[in-house]
Amino acid sequence: MGSEDDTGFEPATGDGPLAPGPTEKRAASVRTAWEGLLQIRRLTNAGRAAPETVPAQWELHRTVRAVALALEAAGVPASAVDASGQRVATGYRVQECGTPGTVRVEWLGPPGSGAAHEEDAELTRCAAALGRLGWTALLYRGPRRRRFLEVEP
Repeated sequence: MGSEDDTGFEPATGDGPLAPGPTEKRAASVRTAWEGLLQIRRLTNAGRAAPETVPAQWELHRTVRAVALALEAAGVPASAVDASGQRVATGYRVQECGTPGTVRVEWLGPPGSGAAHEEDAELTRCAAALGRLGWTALLYRGPRRRRFLEVEP
């Protein structure tokens, strides 16, 4: 498996492995990617009063990446899975939704982690972070009464 240095930065979606290497290195990579995204917003939304608070056109075509990066940059932890697909960390998971340009954010963790009891507060935190960045995040209750967000620009 390659490192971020030779494969490029990928925001944590919650369906991948735990980030390899030191957490400081990952945090630096997230900051660099986030600053790049803010610069894209400033350049493409130049006619707006607050260009950093509106998703750029680039984000609308890469919604999973954009939302995952926004959450990771806000300091929200991502869930993770091991090589067998078992959840090994509690946090958000971002995935495509049935509607183009819309993603689903869930709060997941390993069995017995208590993620289901944390989801209301944590998804509210995710919605607030995304709302400040121009995303609309609506909280829903799904199967087995588990909550999730639907996020769109």
